[in-house]
Amino acid sequence: MIPNPDGPVFQTFPLGPQWPVIDPFLFAAHHRDDYPESDGHLGPAPSLAGRQIGNDFSGDDGWSMYHGLQVPGFPQHPHRGFETVTHIRFGLVDHADSLGATARFGPGDTQWMTAGSGIQHSEMFPLIDTDLDNPLEMFQIWLNLPADDKMVDPYFTMMWREQTPQVNALCDQPTYTEITVIAGQLGPAHPNPPPPNSWAANPDSDVAIWHIQMGRNASWTLPAASGPNTHRVLYLYDGDMLTLTDDCTIGESTGAIVDANKELLLRAGSDGAFIIMLQGRPLGEPIAQRGPFVMNTEEQLVTAFQEYRATQFGGWPWSSPDPTHGDTPQRFAIHADGTREVPDEFV
Repeated sequence: MIPNPDGPVFQTFPLGPQWPVIDPFLFAAHHRDDYPESDGHLGPAPSLAGRQIGNDFSGDDGWSMYHGLQVPGFPQHPHRGFETVTHIRFGLVDHADSLGATARFGPGDTQWMTAGSGIQHSEMFPLIDTDLDNPLEMFQIWLNLPADDKMVDPYFTMMWREQTPQVNALCDQPTYTEITVIAGQLGPAHPNPPPPNSWAANPDSDVAIWHIQMGRNASWTLPAASGPNTHRVLYLYDGDMLTLTDDCTIGESTGAIVDANKELLLRAGSDGAFIIMLQGRPLGEPIAQRGPFVMNTEEQLVTAFQEYRATQFGGWPWSSPDPTHGDTPQRFAIHADGTREVPDEFV
C-alpha cells in the first residue's frame, strides 16, 4: 500500500501486475491474457508442457494458467473481511462459491462480492472458441470493510453491462472520452448500488471506480470529489502518455495520486489513454492481513484461520475445486437464495 497523499499534489509510480493502492482499497490487479483457441474442454489447445501447472504466472506466449490445472483461473479459495470488485473488458469468468451460488459474466460486467465473515469461491476463465483466440482482460480490486462490518454475511451483486452507465464526452476535436461508471455518481449517471454492507454503500465514503477510455489526443476534465479527505489514484494501464498538468505527464503503465478536491484536465496522447480511477475516503483503521484474510488485529487473523479450518466457511458444495458452466457464452447468475438473473432481461 502506498502512503496516504500528503504534501505534493502528485505522486507517480510504475505499475506491475499488482498495482499500489491507498486506503480504503487493499489491492488491485490487472490481468490481460491472450489465450489461444480452446481445446474443446474450456482449456487452451496448445500443450501446457513446461508450465508450472497449479502456479503458472509465467505469461509465456502472452498468457498464464494461474492456479488452474486445465482451465485457467483461480480454483476454490477463501476470503474474509473485505470485498472483491471484478470488472471484465474481454473474456468470460465462471464464479462458484461455498454458499451454492454461481455466475458467468463477461465483457462490460462487474461482480461485487462482500466476503464478510467468510466465503470460499472460485474464478475460472473458460475458453469457449475452438477456432479463434480467447483474449481475457479483467481488473480485480479489493475494497476494505469497516471494522464494524468485517463479519457481515457474505453477499454478491452482479452489475451487468446492460445496467452499467457509460458517460460519453465529446471533445473539441473529433475524438471522445467514454467513462464506465462502476461505482460513484458521475453527473447524472448513477451506477447500480453496491452490496448493502459495503463501505461504498455509505454515502459519506465517496467511493468511485471509473474506467476512463480516451480517444487519440482527447481531453476531459475529471471533476472534483464531493467532499474533503477523499483519496484518488489514476492508473494509466494502456496508452502512450497522459498529461495531468502543464508540468506533469506520465507514460504507459504508470499511476498517479492526484488531488481529489480539484478538477483535473486530462489530455491523452496520440495513442489514446485507458485509465482506471479509484477514489474513496479512507477508513483510517489498522489492517492485519495474511493472504486471503483482512482483519484489524493479529488476534482476529488467528481466529479467522482457526474458524476456516474448523468450518471451511460452509464447505464446498461442488464436485471439483474449479467448476465451469458449459461451452455457451450465455451470462447468468444464480444467487444463494436461488434467485436467477439473466442480463438480457434488463434490456
